[in-house]
Amino acid sequence: MSKMSSLIAVMLGAISLTGDFAFAAAADSPPDFAPNPSVGWVSAGVRLLPPPSGPGPVVADPARRVTSNNDVRASGAQALFPIGDLSAPILQPWAREQMRQRNERILAGKPGFSQQASCWPVGVPAFLTYAVQPVYFVQSPKELLMIWQADHQIRHVYMNVPHSPNPKPSWFGESVGHYEGDTLVVDTIANDTRTFIDQFDTPHTDRLHTIERFHMTNDGKTMEVNVHVEDPGAFTTPWNAMQRYKRVEPGVADVTDPFNPLSSTSRAGPILEASCAENPNSLFGAEGALPIPQTEKPDF
Repeated sequence: MSKMSSLIAVMLGAISLTGDFAFAAAADSPPDFAPNPSVGWVSAGVRLLPPPSGPGPVVADPARRVTSNNDVRASGAQALFPIGDLSAPILQPWAREQMRQRNERILAGKPGFSQQASCWPVGVPAFLTYAVQPVYFVQSPKELLMIWQADHQIRHVYMNVPHSPNPKPSWFGESVGHYEGDTLVVDTIANDTRTFIDQFDTPHTDRLHTIERFHMTNDGKTMEVNVHVEDPGAFTTPWNAMQRYKRVEPGVADVTDPFNPLSSTSRAGPILEASCAENPNSLFGAEGALPIPQTEKPDF
């Protein structure tokens, strides 16, 4: 195990200690998303799910076949870049037009790689669309971390404090959280406008405000996240969406699919060391793509 992997494993292991870092399992107690370092959570997919009723997120264009990487590996079907349904009633005219231009580029044969393909953070609520590899939680009384294994994208949630008076926009915004019974509630503002809502490149403005509610289901084997989105600059109305996760943990919630490096499917924890330097999509003709982030000096 590398030094980085060892450090992260120790950090994750701290949450299973007794005292302030231990949470009871009662239904009305704060949820313990990581009772040991091997517990991770894998999302159901790369798209936000619509709510049972009411306004929801942009969905895939119903006139276009949707093909995921796993579908390609399983059946040999040709992969297609996803495009959003422009008839979505939540879209302001300028947002619909921006998405229409992207859709037309893809239909004309140009690539539609996401920012995550070039190793950039996707923002909130798009963090919920990170798929295939697990998200790990680190919980403490003052701060909660969500770490996506694939390239260690990290969200910081500051517990039981108000938002800053004038937060500076950042890739994952400013998130503050608290527990309501068995639910983690995360309130996020100040998202960088270079991020998108989803993999359809649904845009947002600096007025974006999200509230996520994380709670475990099925005796802790699964997790559901309900997200409320408001942005009067980009959307005609507030709307809701969902995401579901399955727990991965050796001996408790094992990964049933065989390990496949081509699909990035990971064995359950502890967290693996990973880096992102793939898909320099600007070389494939993508318009407006951000270059792969690089560092010019070490961090230590």
